[in-house]
Amino acid sequence: MLKKNFWDNPHIKNNKERILIFFEILVIIFCISNLAFTGRVFPNTYVAGIGLGGKTEKQAIETLGQKISIPENIRLVYLTQTFDITVGSIDLFPDFSASVQNALGIHRTGNIIYDFKQRIFSFFRREDLGLKLTKNDEKLNDLISVISDQIEVNPIYPSLKIVDGKVVLEKGSIGYKLDRNLLIAKIGHNFSFLDGSDIAISLLMVDPRLNQEEETRFLKRGKKLLDKKLTISYEDQMFTYQKENLFMFLDPNNVYDTKKISDISSEIVNKLNQEPVNSVFVFEEGKVKEFTPSKNGVKANEKVLSQMIVGNLRTLEETDAEISNITVPVTLTPPQVTTSDVNNLGIKELIGTGISYFAGSIPGRIHNVNLAASKFTGVIVPPGETFSFTKTVGDISAQTGYRQAYIISGGKTILGDGGGVCQVSTTLFRAALNAGLPILERTAHAYRVGYYEQSSPPGLDATVYSPTVDLKFKNDTSNHILIQTRVDNKKMMLTFEIYGTNDGRVSTISGSVVTNQIAPPPDVYQDDPTLAIDKVTQTEHKAWGATVTFNYTVERNGETIFKKTFTSKYQPWAAVYLRGTAAVQ
Repeated sequence: MLKKNFWDNPHIKNNKERILIFFEILVIIFCISNLAFTGRVFPNTYVAGIGLGGKTEKQAIETLGQKISIPENIRLVYLTQTFDITVGSIDLFPDFSASVQNALGIHRTGNIIYDFKQRIFSFFRREDLGLKLTKNDEKLNDLISVISDQIEVNPIYPSLKIVDGKVVLEKGSIGYKLDRNLLIAKIGHNFSFLDGSDIAISLLMVDPRLNQEEETRFLKRGKKLLDKKLTISYEDQMFTYQKENLFMFLDPNNVYDTKKISDISSEIVNKLNQEPVNSVFVFEEGKVKEFTPSKNGVKANEKVLSQMIVGNLRTLEETDAEISNITVPVTLTPPQVTTSDVNNLGIKELIGTGISYFAGSIPGRIHNVNLAASKFTGVIVPPGETFSFTKTVGDISAQTGYRQAYIISGGKTILGDGGGVCQVSTTLFRAALNAGLPILERTAHAYRVGYYEQSSPPGLDATVYSPTVDLKFKNDTSNHILIQTRVDNKKMMLTFEIYGTNDGRVSTISGSVVTNQIAPPPDVYQDDPTLAIDKVTQTEHKAWGATVTFNYTVERNGETIFKKTFTSKYQPWAAVYLRGTAAVQ
């Protein structure tokens, strides 16, 4: 028996015909719609609730222009607080042309099958589009920032503190953060669809608190770092982190706070980076009038530094090491003109530096420090010659520009011309020591002066009083040396630099040894008829008496070429107050 063909079945034939007819109808509809809606918006397409189906671009723009009315403002609500966003506050305007172009693009993607299906459905299904708008995003973000400042609650993140020498955990607290992206989307939606209803502001909860296990682990890590220190340095610049400053690198959830480490690395790198500097050397009438030492360009590697910080933190946490030192990795770029290129005096490089601070000085003293320091800028000392401070600084009096400031004279601290000049001699003394030059004359002050012990041990001071008390050192090198000074009045810091040729000498200054300490005498009050009766002024500060010694040794190639012990005998000093006795006028 022969099998009938599948398609010969009368039922199948009928269905086949129906399917073919259906597809033919769809094709006809597609073709008609394609022709009928060429350059027109497809049916059931709405912009901000306004129907644009069948309209040309021009007709659609006119329709929107006639019927669109944007809300003047939209109110944002959070609990009992309300905030208005007006169209003027964010420069908001409707863009009818862009809105119509968006409507015309519906069902015209270029995908024939997809577009075919969507065009068929367009006769039966509504497509709602928002109105295209232009606005000032910067102004909108600024307004939202103002709102967030008023309603957000900043979370407090867990941190480690030191209380009475022990590490304690600050647990932190929950915060609430504005969902900015959601709020901006809601504002845009309401304006686009001409919806003037209120918008509820949503906040996201931020909970940084730790569970019990995390708290225990975090506290344990802090205890390991309690007595440890991390230093990051390059040449004379050093950054030290210990105690709470070391704890800030820790992250209880991610081991280390990579953002904090990145920020610290960036800050350090920005302080170290510098372009190469060509040398300038102008020598006139036996003195250097203009001098700029050559300097290598420095480019610190921020990424590697961050990695080194992480590695050294691990070392401090996981070993018994108490201090971990990092030398910042840098790439050096030499200058085109070096210091040795611009002079034939053997002045090639920095061989000694001295620094002192004078915070708390009265204006007259600050003026005198600046004036006296200027006398030494550009001074050249030939090889074999002895340098005299008093000879170089010259006359110190009101006639040469010095002002009244406190000096030590006759066992008292009194106002006198040139108070503060000893700050300059003290700083030069330190630079000469650092350069390894032989000190021929030096005298300590009568008592310990606080200015000279700011960031410096006692005993490293040098007083001068022309013509009897001088500071002298000898240039025993084979080349000329150049003295330069810098005064930073913001930091209240004086710097002396000595340039020459490094002949291999290394100077060593031992730690100061303080003995025979004597407590200061009782405070002294003196009546002063020039001061009002309720006025008290301090003219002397108390100071302990003591004997301070330190050893100064200069070596070259393992051989000692100069050695000296400096001894300073400081008297105990009483605080003195002037007590006003003048009658009130």
